[in-house]
Order: sequence, then structure tokens, then C-alpha cells
Amino acid sequence: MKKDISNLYLQAREIYASQGIDTEEALKTLAGVPLSIHCWQADDVGGFEQADSGLGGSGLAVTGNYPGKPRTMAEFRQDLEKAFSLIPGHNRLSLHASYGDFTNGFPGRDRIGPEHFESWVAWAREHDLKLDFNATFFSHFMVKNGYTLASRDKTVRDYWIEHGRRCREISSYMGRELDDICIHNIWIPDGEKDITPSRMEHREYLRDSLDQILDHPLPSGTMRDSVESKLFGIGTETFVVGSHEFYLGYAITKNTMLTLDIGHFHPTESVADKISSVFLYIDELLFHVTRGVRWDSDHVVSWNDPLTDLMQELVWSGRLPKAHIGLDFFDATLNRVGAYAIGARNTLKALLWALLLPTNKLREYEREGKYFERLALYEEFKNLPFGAVWDRFCEINEVPVGTNYIDEVEKYEKDVLSKR
Repeated sequence: MKKDISNLYLQAREIYASQGIDTEEALKTLAGVPLSIHCWQADDVGGFEQADSGLGGSGLAVTGNYPGKPRTMAEFRQDLEKAFSLIPGHNRLSLHASYGDFTNGFPGRDRIGPEHFESWVAWAREHDLKLDFNATFFSHFMVKNGYTLASRDKTVRDYWIEHGRRCREISSYMGRELDDICIHNIWIPDGEKDITPSRMEHREYLRDSLDQILDHPLPSGTMRDSVESKLFGIGTETFVVGSHEFYLGYAITKNTMLTLDIGHFHPTESVADKISSVFLYIDELLFHVTRGVRWDSDHVVSWNDPLTDLMQELVWSGRLPKAHIGLDFFDATLNRVGAYAIGARNTLKALLWALLLPTNKLREYEREGKYFERLALYEEFKNLPFGAVWDRFCEINEVPVGTNYIDEVEKYEKDVLSKR
């Protein structure tokens, strides 16, 4: 698909300007918001630990077996590089601890260190990327009866406490080496399938375990911790220890960040509506963008209403500079590189859409009680030539415009993936 991008954009810019919107300013703001691209879509949450772990039994499920899955770290990075070449903007990579470079042997999650991520730092530096990090508390033989940090078994808790401490050290190392704060995210699968009289006990264990992980001071300016809640998971349909209320209270009292995942709440809950409340008490938030279909199914991100609402509220609340946006989906039923491109591009599109809305005018109508005018203006903006502005952003960033990225993915599949 070929377009005269410049002429279409100039026309769109004039139309938006007639409504008081500066498209150049919107594009500049969008360029300053990096997405944290998750590594685990590339290989179906596999990682490089091999024999010491295995996906399953810990609240995760990846469907599909699309051909071309990377078999080595070199192939894995090759796929990531291709995905980044299709996504506009200056973005980041989010690694899980299970994706370390264990070429010389895997020591166990309670023994990993910065040395296992030196090659990742070198790779990130080569490609002008920053890194974020995630402790890996799932898919492991030390997940006992569905518990890690909230286990009754002190041996189990101690193992995972040590893992969390080491992941914080790795995050600090990444931030120091790449001269940028590395966000360290903590999510655990702990919970019960059926009635649970011991909820308080498990939550006390989780609180105390987190305290022990976080009580080791690290150099300022290198990393920040964030804690992530969930409503339920496979095998934890009745009780999840790390609920939203638990982590909200913990983040406020312990001064950590809080992670809000679009898929980790009841389908009728709005994460967007939580933003203006949570930001009153927590300075920075991490958002995981995904798409749940009937449950937390981590489908490839679509530009749907929940995503639109989230980005609008980040802009309307004035807290976009304090928001960190990451992706979190995994789907092996389709081309994995293509999945990255779809999800990341949709996330950025939704944010650009929000940046191009007449926020000041909508607020003015609201203050004046002109609710018809407020709704009418919002609806009419859906007819403006947004697509031309998005295409311009892709052109500026030298990535495929429009449907051209489909051809790029198909060519990569033919030339690379099909030969694996």
C-alpha cells in the first residue's frame, strides 16, 4: 500500500489545527513515550532455563504451535530485532528472569546474577534500547502447591525471597549500565482453586516476604520496584493472594510502584477509572496492556474500548509523564513477530488518538454544563483524519506505513521462520 504521506498529513494537520489541535506537538509527545516490549511473546513464555523448569501448573497457558518458534538465543534476538523494526518510536525491552544467558549452565533462580544478563545489556546497548525486568515466580519446581512467597513452607518462601533479591540486583545492574531506571516488576501466581479459610495467613506471609525482598537498599536512580495484582488465574479461581487491594495498600505504605494489568480485573471493571484514584496516592504506575476475552487470556492487543479509555484517561489526568506502559500478551496461534507488531502499533495508535482529542474544549464544555456539546464534539472527532497523522509517525520513524508491515512479516516468515 503506497500513499503520498506528506500531502495527506498536511491536509490532516490543517483540519486538526482548525479545531485547535497541534498535530506536531502530539507526535512529539508520542515520540517521548516508550513502550516496554515484553520478551515472552517471542517464544511462548519459554525462556532459556531448559531442564530446571517448564511452563504449566502455575497459572499460565499458551495456546497454539505456530511454526518458526526461536530455538536459540540468537534466533530469539533476531526475531526481537525484526519486531522492533516494525514498531515506531524509541521503545524498551522487558525481560523475565528466566530469559538469562545461561550458556555456561543454569545455577538456579536463587543463584542468578548480573553475569547472566551481561550479553543482554551488550545487545541492548548495540540497538540503543533500555531494559526492564521481571522476577519469574512461575513454571518451576519450587512453586509448591501453587505457592511461592505466600507459602506456609519457609523453605519455599526463602527460595523465592532470594530470587526476588537477586532480580532487584540484576535490575539495578541494568539501570546502571544503560544509564536509565530499570523497572523491576513482581507478579506471583499464589492462590487456591476452592474455598480458602486461610486467606489472612497467606497474605501475612506475602507481606513479610516482600518486606524481606525490598529491605536491601540499592543505588538510587538505577531501578524501581513495582507490584502487580490479579483477580484470578487457572487453579486460583477462588483466591489470589496478591489481589488489587493487597498490592494497592502495599504500594502506598512501602512506596513502590503499582502495576495495573488490563486483563487482571473483572471484565466489567475499568482500569481507566482507577487511574485518577490511584495516582492520588502513588506517584508512578506501570500499566500492562493486553486483551482479555472472557477472562485474562492475554490475547494480542486490539485497539478496543478498554485500551482507548486507558490512554484517554492517562492524557486527561495529566499523569502521562508518570505512567510506564508495557505490553503483556502471548499467542502462539499466529506469527509471533506479527503479533508484536499488531499489539504495539495498536497501543501507540490509541495513545496518539488520545493526544489528538480536544481535551481543553471538552473540559470547557463540562465546566459550563454543556453536556450535549461535550459529547457531540467528542463523537465528531472520530471522523477526523487520524490515520494520516499515524502514518506520518510511522514515516518519521522509518517503519512500514499502513498495511505494508504485513508484507514485511510475510517476507520474514518466508525467508527466516519457515527455515527453522
